[in-house]
Amino acid sequence: MRHRRYPDRMARETRPKSKEPGRMKQLWQVFQMTRRLDKRAIWYMLAAFALPIVLGIVLGVVVGEGNGFTIALWIISGVLLGLLLFLIVLGRRAERAAYSQIEGQPGAVGAILRSSLRRGWRGSEMPVAVNAKTQDAIYRAVGRAGVVLIAEGPKGRTSRMLEDEKRKVARVLPNVPVSSLQVGPDKDSVKLHQINKRLGGLKKTLTRAEVLAVSNRLDSLSTNKLPIPKGIDPLRVRPQRMR
Repeated sequence: MRHRRYPDRMARETRPKSKEPGRMKQLWQVFQMTRRLDKRAIWYMLAAFALPIVLGIVLGVVVGEGNGFTIALWIISGVLLGLLLFLIVLGRRAERAAYSQIEGQPGAVGAILRSSLRRGWRGSEMPVAVNAKTQDAIYRAVGRAGVVLIAEGPKGRTSRMLEDEKRKVARVLPNVPVSSLQVGPDKDSVKLHQINKRLGGLKKTLTRAEVLAVSNRLDSLSTNKLPIPKGIDPLRVRPQRMR
């Protein structure tokens, strides 16, 4: 007895499968994007790849003392190390190039907190305070260094909001250290790609359990919740029509 082929099954079998790009193709796309946005990146990557190879050849000749097998091992080691350093430099320069695309845009800090926050830190793409006219915002991250408030915008416009948020956190959590970072156009401001480095350089004072407790405590405060839909650009929100 023959099995019947139902239409939905036949559609699934005949439907073309969308293939995701392979690992090498993804690396090539990242390389092309980085080279286009960062003109100096290619030289850093070439140096990271070539220097270990040169060092491997020199060490192979000196240490190998004419032994071809030993020299080959040193050269292969240099090539492998060069590939590793090439990928490390590519990853860092690609990350910096990607950050440069959103530098200065409203919500850029929130994008970093959502996608690139290091392990041990808890943050949200939603700001805890926003200036509706200027789109300046204050974001919050919680980690073993305590509570860190990140101001997005010029220092002259965000300093008051930042101090208000510091007082709110200190009133609720008086024994938890509160730090601040300034991300904006000022000369002494922190760049987007430096946020994780600055967070990692802060002194650790809380345990992991305390970090979770502090984060839950702050999230439970309804006064700190802003009525802004997640993923909505405040600049594109249209007022509702009156019925």
